[in-house]
Amino acid sequence: MIVITGPTGNIGRQLLSLLIEDATAGREELRVVVRDPARLPEGVRGRVEVVVGSHGDAATVERALAGADAVFWLVPPDASVPPDEAYSGFTRPATRAFAAHGVGHVVGISALGRGTPQAARAGLVTASLAMDDLIAGSGVAYRALACPSFFENLLEEVDTIRDDGVFTDTVAAARPAPMVAVADIAAAAAALLLDRSWTGVGEVPVLGPQDLSPDDLARIMTEELGRPVRYQRQSLDELRSTMLGYGLNEAFVEAMVDMKRAKDEGLDSGIARSPQAWPATAFAQWCAQTLRPAVLGTQETVDAR
Repeated sequence: MIVITGPTGNIGRQLLSLLIEDATAGREELRVVVRDPARLPEGVRGRVEVVVGSHGDAATVERALAGADAVFWLVPPDASVPPDEAYSGFTRPATRAFAAHGVGHVVGISALGRGTPQAARAGLVTASLAMDDLIAGSGVAYRALACPSFFENLLEEVDTIRDDGVFTDTVAAARPAPMVAVADIAAAAAALLLDRSWTGVGEVPVLGPQDLSPDDLARIMTEELGRPVRYQRQSLDELRSTMLGYGLNEAFVEAMVDMKRAKDEGLDSGIARSPQAWPATAFAQWCAQTLRPAVLGTQETVDAR
């Protein structure tokens, strides 16, 4: 029995689609934890067991983990509370349930940076690494998928990319760093959940095929979209003011700012790429498949009429 948390999110949804064939063929049983079952794809609702509720709730995880062999653990973003509460506080009931139900393997979504000079002052990343330590201390075999920034973060800027040819971040324009597609993260999680021969505790970096700077991203987007795209660097003070203006928790905002500062100092850099059993999607490929339809889809539809 594999339990999937966050099955309607970007990563969980793709992971579920990768595992559903094994469930249909009787090779694995799947159970999902979801607040709103109506958000599950219609084609999978009758093929998985559904536990309704939040996986941060003790009673819910008790029901969800009974009889479980493996768990995919993903903490949902919550900008309304401090980061320690958002990560370790949310996860603590599950760690007790892992031990109580004898769960053997857990695969979690985490971040790059462990062992770097920035790790202790990297805000949200520091909180994520503390969550990893909490899970590891529960006695399960644990693999933290250590991820850099996602390509999909750019989808939040579709409007400005389309209307102004601009995207923003806070890192230096020429600083290269790894980036990854969420599909690759889902594939890495599926590989570990289906082959549970691994033991102990460790990290698995999930990296795209090459490091890319904001200037590299702008060049590739320009080529793939067929229109100019440029990078505009935002200051950390501007980021802080914008996020506080949205009414987000002040401690969470400071943790986001600290993470961005650490990334600009090289938090994600220096990870050697090694052979892996899952895809490594190139940024140009992701742009063609995902970003281009999002940016140009409406205009292309109008032009086709």
